[in-house]
Amino acid sequence: MPSMDVFEEQDEEYRRKVLPVEVRARVAVEALSDFGWDRYVGLDGECVAMKRFGASAPAETLFRKFGFTAQHVADAMRETVEKNRGIR
Repeated sequence: MPSMDVFEEQDEEYRRKVLPVEVRARVAVEALSDFGWDRYVGLDGECVAMKRFGASAPAETLFRKFGFTAQHVADAMRETVEKNRGIR
């Protein structure tokens, strides 16, 4: 979702189509703070986000340092799916 504000302006039917309540294995990726994402990933989801103040370096270096890599995101997704197996 490119904008939480725009998403929240949509009607309930649209929001439920995008984020069905039955889907609990959710992962958000946010290169800034995870603030506010808990409302979308829920208690069973995960947020790959900055957990502390950033640093100065080229973007590629920082993304690797803070876990914004395809491998780390895929691992977070697999772990979240596994954690949610059998939850209803």
